[in-house]
Amino acid sequence: MSFQPVYIVDGARTPFLKARNAPGPFSAGDLAAAAGRALLARQPFAPEAFDEVILGCASPAPDEVNIGRVAALRMGCGEKVPGWTVMRNCASGMQALDSAMANIQSGRSELVLAGGVDALSRAPLLYSDVMVRWFAQMSMAKTTGQKLAMFLKLKPGALFAPVIALLKGLTDPVVGLSMGQTAENLAWRFGITREDMDAFSVRSHQRVAAGQDAGHYGEVVPLLGRDGSVYAADDGLRRDSSMQGLAKLKPYFDRKVGNVTPGNSSQITDGGAWLILASEAALKRHGLQPLGRILDVQWAALDPAQMGLGPVHAATPILQRHNLGLNDLDAWEINEAFAAQVLGCLAAWKDTAYCKEQLGLDTPLGELDQNKLNVDGGAIALGHPVGASGARIVLHLLHVLRRGKPGARGIATICIGGGQGGAMLVESL
Repeated sequence: MSFQPVYIVDGARTPFLKARNAPGPFSAGDLAAAAGRALLARQPFAPEAFDEVILGCASPAPDEVNIGRVAALRMGCGEKVPGWTVMRNCASGMQALDSAMANIQSGRSELVLAGGVDALSRAPLLYSDVMVRWFAQMSMAKTTGQKLAMFLKLKPGALFAPVIALLKGLTDPVVGLSMGQTAENLAWRFGITREDMDAFSVRSHQRVAAGQDAGHYGEVVPLLGRDGSVYAADDGLRRDSSMQGLAKLKPYFDRKVGNVTPGNSSQITDGGAWLILASEAALKRHGLQPLGRILDVQWAALDPAQMGLGPVHAATPILQRHNLGLNDLDAWEINEAFAAQVLGCLAAWKDTAYCKEQLGLDTPLGELDQNKLNVDGGAIALGHPVGASGARIVLHLLHVLRRGKPGARGIATICIGGGQGGAMLVESL
């Protein structure tokens, strides 16, 4: 089946700001609007020229439920440009790109703004069911005596024990495991040690630091806070990250025998990213010079308890369709949800039994050259604003590819809570 090509014209993202146990300075709508305005200001067409705006978001605020439409209006796209929101957990931003691509290929759209955002620091605290029922009964109490009786029934535990929405969102309701516990599963399955995880994490910080110093994060646009504070760069980076420092951290998800710690996991973060997708006709109409084009997309599903291996299941069919080996590509971006998760993917591709039983391959795909993987670091150092990460890795991959030979190709791939994976093959132009 042949499709018309879909081009990525340009993109921008906010700095990723680490959550620090309190609401961050920007709502998800603020982040999306700020990145979008900076991106659109440098385009040769008006914001009203878009056929649609598609935004991935895993945790929109109650007053921004259809945040795609909210952002479109705040960015000045006008009343006539439709805006909508998609949600595929960690791959929401990549799903927005895929949805834009599908609409361009079908002829329904020609110029689309697509991306992802989340402000995880602002995930709400909720009342427990017990407390909600108490409020409901209290609202029906008519007399002073009835109200007093209700107060006497009130238990302090129900009042002072809020439900943390973020933790519920990061726990799979089917298998009852948090995302960190699924990473522990992969570490156990493939014999990944604490030292392996910590070493990968140190490297992530080192590569982000080197990338920042080399100016490799040109897609980041500064944020200006309401108090005049400037947020110019990703702030989760630890330039002093070391094996000695990480060794001091205790396991978080399995406190007895686990090895996954906050230091070898992605950070809870706020951030947003946008990309402009266009058909060939739109390129000609507006005189646009694209960064690259999308060649293929694949979604896959697997056991939710093994969700971190989603990239293996999504990227492998793309490799097969294009007759590619792991190292035939010029660069890879595998989102670093956990060090154990990325290392688990690398181990699965080398494992004969896994490749045969789970992927239907006669031989393993082999060992991915880690000099091609996340060359400027990843989410362990940058952070993982769930809705934005799928868009971020595609955008950054294109920037990495453009530093190499013309026509370089790479895959951006991400694991997805609930037991899924997404992958996107792109080519630089």
